[in-house]
Amino acid sequence: MIIILFAFGTFFSIGLFLILAEVLRIPTIRTVQAMSSASKLEWKAAKSIETILMDGAVLLSRHLPMNPHKKARLTATLRAAGMDTSPEVYTSYAIVKAGVLLIGVIPCLAIFPLASIMVLITALMTYFKEIETADKKLRAKREVIEDELSRFASTIEQELKNSRDVLSILENYKKKAGEEFAKELDIVCADMRSSSYEAALTRFEARLNSPQLSDIVRGLIGVLRGDDSAVYFQMLVHDFKQIEIQRLKTKAQKIPPKIRKYSFLMLMCFLITYILIIGFEIIKSMGSMM
Repeated sequence: MIIILFAFGTFFSIGLFLILAEVLRIPTIRTVQAMSSASKLEWKAAKSIETILMDGAVLLSRHLPMNPHKKARLTATLRAAGMDTSPEVYTSYAIVKAGVLLIGVIPCLAIFPLASIMVLITALMTYFKEIETADKKLRAKREVIEDELSRFASTIEQELKNSRDVLSILENYKKKAGEEFAKELDIVCADMRSSSYEAALTRFEARLNSPQLSDIVRGLIGVLRGDDSAVYFQMLVHDFKQIEIQRLKTKAQKIPPKIRKYSFLMLMCFLITYILIIGFEIIKSMGSMM
């Protein structure tokens, strides 16, 4: 009877898996292996193309004029985003990549003129996408850091009860900070050791351009000037917690569409469990009757 039950459960599970694989269109092992091999080849080809485009961008950057104000702002953005490239090369890369796509307009004009409009639009979209890469990376980095600013402000509030050494407070928090925030604290701590504390904190604020971080820096500068900032940081902790709750609510609203497929799989698991129990009881009753 145990053998029959085991065989029933095995064949039922295999059959149910095959049905779900067909409904959900799960690829076979051979398909996955073929896709993996193709992706490796595509990655190598993409890497070669990126190298060619970057070489063209370096050549173009030597002749690309740039406004000093724009160059300074872009340099700060690239440094804050962790992109090790110059503003000229960064801008030239976007131009070269869009320019390569624009070459496709020539055959389109000869074969199908209306398609040239689509090529032109694609080139423009590619240019704006590439030119905004640094801003997107900086925005993502800022969001990661802002997620722990509430804890950072709370730590400063507690530390101020025992010490007013701002550098020591930052170095102590750096040990338990997230990866991105720890890197920024490394920079600001090194900057504070080699220059004025206030100037280093001001540069720290300017690198990330975060309103929440600006509030914290303003409070730390007040501590350096001898102000009693305990109440100020208490208010910051309260405000940051409200912002964090709102941010979590926003993230939670995006989760339900993603978990529908997992809810369906859980439902199927429950159904399989009930069917196995019913099958076991049927086989058990048939065995007792025999």
